Amino acid sequence: MPAAIWVLAIATFGIATTEFIVAGLLPEIATEFSITIPTAGYMVTSYALGVFVGAPVLIILGGHIERKKMLSLLMVLFIVGNALTTLSPTFYLAIVGRIVASLTHGAFMGIGAIIASELVAKNKKTMAIAFMFSGMTLANLAGVPLGTWIGKVVSWRVTFAIITAIGVISLLGILTLLPKFNQEKPASIKKELLAFTHIRILLAMGITILGPAAFFTTVTYIAPLMVNIAGFSEGAITWLLVVLGSGFFVGNIVGGKLADKAMMPLLYWTLGLQALVLFIFWLYGDSQFIACLSLFLMAAFGFATVSPIQRLVMEKAQEVSAANLVSSVNIGFFNLGNAVGAWLGGVIIASNYGYTTLNLAGGLLASMALILAVISGFLERR
Repeated sequence: MPAAIWVLAIATFGIATTEFIVAGLLPEIATEFSITIPTAGYMVTSYALGVFVGAPVLIILGGHIERKKMLSLLMVLFIVGNALTTLSPTFYLAIVGRIVASLTHGAFMGIGAIIASELVAKNKKTMAIAFMFSGMTLANLAGVPLGTWIGKVVSWRVTFAIITAIGVISLLGILTLLPKFNQEKPASIKKELLAFTHIRILLAMGITILGPAAFFTTVTYIAPLMVNIAGFSEGAITWLLVVLGSGFFVGNIVGGKLADKAMMPLLYWTLGLQALVLFIFWLYGDSQFIACLSLFLMAAFGFATVSPIQRLVMEKAQEVSAANLVSSVNIGFFNLGNAVGAWLGGVIIASNYGYTTLNLAGGLLASMALILAVISGFLERR
């Protein structure tokens, strides 16, 4: 892969680490600011809100800015936000820092995916996107566990200082290794927004929401599910998370390679198999072998859909000259899917349906995503 795509992957690693790292550091943050853990949780929700709102706003405001310069400015926001969180004397300033950093997320990932696909040959476009997104899988596999350990052993502020440093390295890489891109005349805001009325774009975004929702309905509560249903010990959760992260990594790489050859068939297979795995997990989750295998496979099949979905959205958006906005908003929809899955899982548990029902719900959501993919493929062939 070109060096520029390596830079995008490093930046993605930093962005994904800062998104997920807080969940493991809530007790330390709550203790330092003398607040409750639920209150400290606002550092998670504020980031998610910033991702969802920031992407369309920044893309519309920065539509006239050349892409390399836009990525540089977004990375400056990332650095400033994380530095503010690192040095914040109060919880409220830490929240402000999280919001500032979150504004980078959707726009950077959306524009970065477009750039990655333009730096390689047509038959390697999805693989290039997957390579960039491998920074996200590596963040879940190594960045978040390592950052959490540093935060608990040393200080959560040191963790955020390291993330800030990753942002600085990424900015230098963008400035030195990314080529300049010919600036196209930006589409009008009206034309950009009208893209969201196109049926295939809406179908693809529906898959974006339902696919991650299927996965996060289960994975958000994977620790109590594995302990209470499969019978694993609390101490086993750490290596089970490594199994989960390994599934992310394998799915991202394999999905990226196969999607360049047959994108829609890959979506059919991965979504269908994800549903099947979740249904098996629902029926036989009390078996430690099946539970562990299901954990790996649902992560692999779930993440194998990410790059193909993003490319599908980008291609449909480029047809109506709204690639930047739609691609970036779609990143926000991945986060929305995560939130929907976590919320649905919480409702299921609070309603006393049991942890195994999480897998049933996830399987049904994956099946719904598959139906949307089949409809999209049918419309493509017409």
